[in-house]
Amino acid sequence: MDDRVAGALSLPDDWPAHPDLSLALNRMGCFDWDLGTGLMHMDQPALDVFDLTAAEYDDRPGTLARRVPRDEAARLDGLVSQALKNGRTAYGAYFRVQRRDGSLRWTHTQGFVRRDASGRPRRIIGIVRDATQELADSAARQEIDEERRRRTSLVEGTAVSLAQARTVRDVIAVLKDSQGLALLGATSLVMGLLESGRIHLVADGPEAAHVPGTRYTRVDEPYPMSEVVRTLTPRFIESAEDFADSYPVLWPDIRHLGITSAAYMPLIAQARPIGALGLLYRDKDGFTPDERNLLMALGTSIAQSLQRAMLYEQEHDLAEGLQQAMLPRRIPAVAGAQVAVRYRSARIGRDIGGDWYDLIHLPGGRVGAVIGDVQGHDTHAAAVMGQLRIVLRAYAAEGHSPATVMARASVFLHELDTDRFATCTYAEIDLSTGVVQMVRAGHIDPLVRDVNGDCRRLTAEGGLPLGLSAEFGRLEYPVTTAELDPGQALVLFTDGLVELPGADLDEGMQLLTSLVTNGPHDLQKLADDLCAAVDVRGGQDDVALLLFRRRAAQAPQAGGRLQQHVAQNDPEALSSSRHMIRAAVRAWGAKERADEIELAADELITNALIHTDGGAIVTIRVMAGPERRLRVDVEDRSSALPRRRDAGEAGVSGRGLMLVDRLADVWGVESRGGGKCVWCEFLMPESRRRPWTSDAEAPLGSST
Repeated sequence: MDDRVAGALSLPDDWPAHPDLSLALNRMGCFDWDLGTGLMHMDQPALDVFDLTAAEYDDRPGTLARRVPRDEAARLDGLVSQALKNGRTAYGAYFRVQRRDGSLRWTHTQGFVRRDASGRPRRIIGIVRDATQELADSAARQEIDEERRRRTSLVEGTAVSLAQARTVRDVIAVLKDSQGLALLGATSLVMGLLESGRIHLVADGPEAAHVPGTRYTRVDEPYPMSEVVRTLTPRFIESAEDFADSYPVLWPDIRHLGITSAAYMPLIAQARPIGALGLLYRDKDGFTPDERNLLMALGTSIAQSLQRAMLYEQEHDLAEGLQQAMLPRRIPAVAGAQVAVRYRSARIGRDIGGDWYDLIHLPGGRVGAVIGDVQGHDTHAAAVMGQLRIVLRAYAAEGHSPATVMARASVFLHELDTDRFATCTYAEIDLSTGVVQMVRAGHIDPLVRDVNGDCRRLTAEGGLPLGLSAEFGRLEYPVTTAELDPGQALVLFTDGLVELPGADLDEGMQLLTSLVTNGPHDLQKLADDLCAAVDVRGGQDDVALLLFRRRAAQAPQAGGRLQQHVAQNDPEALSSSRHMIRAAVRAWGAKERADEIELAADELITNALIHTDGGAIVTIRVMAGPERRLRVDVEDRSSALPRRRDAGEAGVSGRGLMLVDRLADVWGVESRGGGKCVWCEFLMPESRRRPWTSDAEAPLGSST
């Protein structure tokens, strides 16, 4: 080669450099590249890396191009050029070489740049070596590390999912997740819980891996789960032969599954076994130490989650049982009405809430419908709810007006020595008239569904929640009077039915209105559909629901009674009482005398509001006896007995009781402790007669 370049090229005196013998012994080749002449000397080990013979190489780098793929050559040239320009003294790179048979092998080169006194590069001396095995070993290590990270990540991810599991069913769902099983490499799993000395198989799959008849097994039986529960030690089955030899009773029944290995781990919580987990594998022989450690860590995490889930279920079942015991065991049938009730527990936290419903039979064919919600989601809320339901029922059964019932219930809750308050709606429904007298204490307005399915919100003026109204001395609850026609339904509910994630109450009410409008006519099916809708959207609160439909109008009964409190300076209450009287008169068959009765009652109410302190209580009812009579009572707080007198010269005052005397068949006044009651009676049209023929025989009147 020196003859070819003699005279034409100027080479360094020590060119080519002589490699260290140790390099050759380590299968490393050397090259010496003179940048001035462009010649690159390569020894035989270096040529072997490129799969070239000495005869095939002419000391020119371009000759190597046929062994280096174009993209690799371009990358390598760029790397060398950058090193020369930047003043670097060394560089290194991995690149591929294509051998004679077309196979690609990885090669590593490392060059050292020699420069003159001015810093100009003159020569590169370096090594080349086959790096295929090195990179293969590195990739293998990386793959092993990646597999270890993947398995560790699986255990960590499973632990996170298990931490969010509330019930045993949730834990099973996490374990049976197909992706998790695939990452573990398991074909299927089995899990059993220890119950009274027996192991109850609670999960298997996704392929059936249990033997029929082994749903319950004793701890002393020759099964792997029984063994790990007895010994509290994991059992790793390395092969099919190991399985067959160790468990000859079980193996014949699972041989068809193609199981080659299995891992059974005791589930231990607080130093006692609560069950066992088995993972079954195909095409797997044995377990590495890392795999065993990961599986044991997984067993520990599962055991903790199962214990937490079982404790949750026990506490929730206890709380739910407490609440169910406090709710009405059954809703009695109501003649002339269809009723549907539902309670849906949202299973928030470990306890349940204080939602409740109730239906109360009242005298005179009336019914009290209650819906309420005690603040909080715990057993204390349920306990307060039970007490509040009982006292509210008692106050209603005593015959108090809806406003009084609610006020007394608020005082009771305030004096109960609890920091809880409650929202509530109490509606008193007269089935013979359809009159609904409703009081709302901080609760959501109910809905009314018409016969044709149309649904609307029944707006009612409300007061403060129970407990708070007593604390702040605001016990005056306004009464809203409405009419429920035959076929119409009243929808009472708690806020869990209309709460939507990320939405306000109005949006929830609009959705509920749509569901009620488009729902089935049958109230039982409608109640089921409304609760199912909450389940679909993942409702996060308890739901109490009461649906009440009035059927065909009922015949008036003796003792039928409606009552309302009318406060001073409350025109809405006065209008509501007129509404109540008008509806009652029409429904009880006294339509022909409706104007007389309404006018007389209005006079008595107005007199009480103007001439006494405080409000008045107006009661209208059908009297028992051989003659059907309708009676209007107006009570006030004044103990002074009235007397009738003639109207003044202007004719503006003094004629109230004279008007009542002319309109009613009989009227009078009765002393009541701390007040009085002025009343008037009207015979129903079919038995109407005038018992008195002269003013002298009339009851005692009063001046107004």
